[in-house]
This record gives sequence, C-alpha cells and structure tokens, in this order.
Amino acid sequence: MIKPDDPGKRRGPGTYRAEERLPGTVALAAEFDVSQSTASRALASLRAEGLAYVVSGRGYYVA
Repeated sequence: MIKPDDPGKRRGPGTYRAEERLPGTVALAAEFDVSQSTASRALASLRAEGLAYVVSGRGYYVA
C-alpha cells in the first residue's frame, strides 16, 4: 500500500502488508536511484533482520 501523502517513493511503516511481495532489485534500484547491488544488500538486510523472507524462484516477501 502506497501512502497517499507520498505517492512517489515507498518508505516507512505501513508501506507493505504481511505476505506481500516486495519489488525486485532492478525495480528498487530504479525507484530509489541506487545501484542494483545496493538494492540487493538492502533486501538481504531485511531478510537478516527477519522482516522479509525469500521464496525460491519468486522473490522477497514481507514477514
């Protein structure tokens, strides 16, 4: 869910619901104007913190 007061970039609590699929590294890199490796590290950090999990062949999802 994109917050109505910030229709451009998705940030902060309440942006994604539990079990919702997160954008991939290419989409995140483009949206936040960062390298794909930075976007990949960000997703890996979310996973390491227990905030996201990976479904093989499908992508990252909100925990």
